[in-house]
Amino acid sequence: MLLFGIGLIMLGSILPDLRLKHSLDAVEAGTLFSILPVGIILGSLLFGPVCDRYGYRTLLTLSALLMFAGFEGLAFTNTSWILKVSVFLFGLGGGAINGATNAVVADISTTGKGADLSILGVFFGIGALVMPLLLSLLKKSVPFETIVSGTGILALFAALLFAVVRFPDAKQAEGISMKQVGGLFRDATLLLIAFFLFFQSAFEGLINNWTTTYLIERVAAPQEAALMGLSAYVAGMTVMRLLIGSVLRKMPEQSLLYMSFAITLAALLLFSLSRSVVPAASGLFLMGAGLAAGFPTMLGLVGNRYPDLSGTAFSFVLVIALLGNMLVNYAMGLIAENYGIENLVIFTFAELIILAVIATTIFGRLKNNK
Repeated sequence: MLLFGIGLIMLGSILPDLRLKHSLDAVEAGTLFSILPVGIILGSLLFGPVCDRYGYRTLLTLSALLMFAGFEGLAFTNTSWILKVSVFLFGLGGGAINGATNAVVADISTTGKGADLSILGVFFGIGALVMPLLLSLLKKSVPFETIVSGTGILALFAALLFAVVRFPDAKQAEGISMKQVGGLFRDATLLLIAFFLFFQSAFEGLINNWTTTYLIERVAAPQEAALMGLSAYVAGMTVMRLLIGSVLRKMPEQSLLYMSFAITLAALLLFSLSRSVVPAASGLFLMGAGLAAGFPTMLGLVGNRYPDLSGTAFSFVLVIALLGNMLVNYAMGLIAENYGIENLVIFTFAELIILAVIATTIFGRLKNNK
C-alpha cells in the first residue's frame, strides 16, 4: 500500500517531465493517463478470484513485478507505445496489490477487521504525503528518471519479500463455482455496501481531482497553496485512520461512521464558506478525517460476511467503487466546464447525504441479520 500510494502520486507529479521528454500535447497526455484507471480496474477485477483459488503469494509477487516493469518503462523508454504499456502495467499491478493487501489483512484479522484495514490505509497515506516532498527536494539535483527507477527497485524488493512471506492458504483450492459468484449479485446487503463504496470512492475522487482547481478559482489561492490544501486532506485521512486502528478500535462500526458523517458535514461547511486558504485547508484536513472510515469499515463488513470468499467479494465491491470514481468525476468535469467549479460543493453535499442514507440502510439490514 505504501508503494501504491507513492506510485499514484508520483505518476501525476512527473507528468510535466514526461510531456517534455516525449513531446506530448495535452490530448496525448490525457490519453496516457486515462490508461491508468483501466489497468487499476482490471487488476481489481482479477485479484479476488485468483487469490481465493491459488492463494496470495503468486498474485502479490507477480503484481509487484508488473509495477517494477511499469516504473522502469516510465523511466527509460523513448517509445510512445512502451510508455502507454508501462502506465497500464503499473495500474494492473497496483490495482491487484491494493485489493489483495486489503483482502489478506481482512483474512488474518480475527476481530476488528475495519480497524486493521485502517492501519493498512495509513501506509497509503504516508506514501502519498512523502512522495511530493521527496520530489520537490530532489527535483533540481536528481533526474526524474532516477527517482522513478528507484521506486521500481522498491517494487522489486517488495516482489522478493512477497515470494518468501507466508500467506494464508487458498480458501477455494477446488475452484470457485458460478453459483458462488452469482450469490454475490443476489446479496442485497453486499450490493448496498458496493454502492456505498461507489459514492465513497466518488467523493474521495472529487476532493483529489477538483480541490486545487476550486481553491485557485474560488479562493484565489496560489497553486502551491492549493496543493498544500490537498496535502492537508491526505494528512487528515492518514491521522484519522491511525486513530481508528488504535484509540477508536473498539468503537462500533455504525457509531464510527455516523461520527465520520458529522465530521464531514462540519468540514464541508467550513470549506464551502472559506474565502482564504487557511480555513479552506482546515476544512480539507477535517474532510480527510471524515472520509477516512468509509473504505476500511465497509471492507471489514465484507470480510466478515464472506470469510471463505473474501478475495472475490472484495473484487466485486472494489470494481464498483472504482466505476463510481470514474463516472461521478466525469460528470463533475462536465458540470465544471459548463456551469462552474463552484458546483463541487453541491456534488459533495449530495454525496454525503447519499452515503448516510445507504449506511443507515446497511446497518438496519445487518441488525435484522439480512
